[in-house]
Amino acid sequence: MAQALTITDNAAKKAIQLLAKTPGAALRVRVVSGGCSGMEYKLEPDTNPPKPGDTVVEDKGIRVYLDAKGLLYMVGTELDYVSSLLASGFKFRNPQSQAECSCGQSFTV
Repeated sequence: MAQALTITDNAAKKAIQLLAKTPGAALRVRVVSGGCSGMEYKLEPDTNPPKPGDTVVEDKGIRVYLDAKGLLYMVGTELDYVSSLLASGFKFRNPQSQAECSCGQSFTV
């Protein structure tokens, strides 16, 4: 089975900057219902230990917690950080995604 989530160098640099504000935190990535395409990603620092059923991924020095529901939709996903004139932020590249909304914040599988 493919790794649930990989992190690009750009995303790792930005995540390290973010997590430095909350020592000991990991990134929690969730997939929730919402957005114009039906599902959206939630990404936030988490200072708690992993919950029962979480998958813990470590890549480029970043610890990521994925809950069981999110894991179903995340296998093979790459987390990147992009910066452009129009928008900057974390970007998920998910091979399971069948469609995304025009703003790129939600997806369908």
